[in-house]
Amino acid sequence: MHLIKKQVSTKNGAGSITLRCDTPEDMWHTYNLISLSDEITTTTHRKIVKESATGSTSSSKVRITLKVLVEKIEFDDQAITMRIGGKNQRKSDHVSMNAYHTLELELNKNFTIEKDCWDTIFLDRVDTACNPSKNAEIAAVVMHHGLAHLCLITDYMTITRAKIEMSIPRKRAGNSTHGKQIVKFYEAIYQAILRHIDLKTVKVVLLASPGFVKDDFFTYLKTKSVRNNERSLIEQANRNKFVLCRSSSGHKHALDEVVGTKEVMSRLTDTKVAKDVDVLNLFMKMLDTDPDRAYYSFKHCLKANEHGAIDKLLVTDELFRSSDVKERKKYVQLVEAVRNSGGTINIFSVKHVSGNQLQQVSGVAVILRFPLYDVDDSESSSSCDSDNDSDSDSSDHSDDADADEKALKQLQKQAALMDEGWGASTNGGEGDQSRAEKIQDEMISMNFKDTQLVQEEEDDIDRDIHF
Repeated sequence: MHLIKKQVSTKNGAGSITLRCDTPEDMWHTYNLISLSDEITTTTHRKIVKESATGSTSSSKVRITLKVLVEKIEFDDQAITMRIGGKNQRKSDHVSMNAYHTLELELNKNFTIEKDCWDTIFLDRVDTACNPSKNAEIAAVVMHHGLAHLCLITDYMTITRAKIEMSIPRKRAGNSTHGKQIVKFYEAIYQAILRHIDLKTVKVVLLASPGFVKDDFFTYLKTKSVRNNERSLIEQANRNKFVLCRSSSGHKHALDEVVGTKEVMSRLTDTKVAKDVDVLNLFMKMLDTDPDRAYYSFKHCLKANEHGAIDKLLVTDELFRSSDVKERKKYVQLVEAVRNSGGTINIFSVKHVSGNQLQQVSGVAVILRFPLYDVDDSESSSSCDSDNDSDSDSSDHSDDADADEKALKQLQKQAALMDEGWGASTNGGEGDQSRAEKIQDEMISMNFKDTQLVQEEEDDIDRDIHF
């Protein structure tokens, strides 16, 4: 990417930067630089309809320069184009103010981005994109019988250049259809490599598959290149760029298994992709072996930063594209705080498999210099307190229920005794009279016990109040 002009205030960060994209990866950088409410200035075409005096109309396209207040951003990573929609903010003879227009950003086309604040994340992205030293590029072909994906892996993107699907019948004795389809499948992959991979710029070509599919294809590639006299594939220097490795399938997500192997990592030591995969693997390993030094989610990372414990911060670029200014600002402040404390920042692209993995665990994670034990303990203690409160409440409720049940039984017994005593007293016999006196004495003793229990409870309450 070429930096044409830069006017950014050192006081509040407001200003504009004029850029030009030269490669597909530059378009991805531009997509991460543009936010809603920014103003984009570039040349565009507008269809103008004119009506003559006779009532006939004629249309023509006019090339004009417009400034659009960004309301919508669309990025096509396969066609490498970007469409930006919004209201016009510049006077023009053909487009009125605040009229809607869609700009299309392309390669080799100048454009200007105006922002209210160019924070450190935006400025670092510009410096990275405009750095003339290009890292190594990687090409990869993951395959199994009937399916293959040819991808170009840059520092920030994984671009699928070809997808080959073919129906291959099962291998049967006396039937040559299986072998013919395999040859046809290998030929399609061979032609895709010639069409999409430039061996002059690519340093490594990964061939990955389950079983021996990759070995059979590489043998076919060498034989076919000699037969067709393909100089780019015959040269030994280019053949040494091919690395055979194992993958579980021919689907695109299998690239994560390929890039993470030690054999491939040794060939990709100078690439950002390898460094990101290495850091992510370290974080995943520490989650199992040393969980007190590995945390994820913004709340836990912020707590670790307050202790100055962050050694490496892992964050995806998706979080910086949030339309909520406050949401983006809190992640920018976290990055600046970790950088000021001497930590390392690793920004993962969601266009890579490693970035997608990190996005699944909240998109932000940290590896600590020393273990922290109170990050989760505070939450667990509060949850334990709430559990204890609920347990005590439930025990109190159960005690109250038992007391209520006991009182109810006692009332029922008193009612039964009263009924029995009333029946005995109304009969008028001597035996019945003595029985009524016994029942009356028993009820008096029960009332005495109730009065004694109430007095004891009142004494306990008075004692608690006194203390």
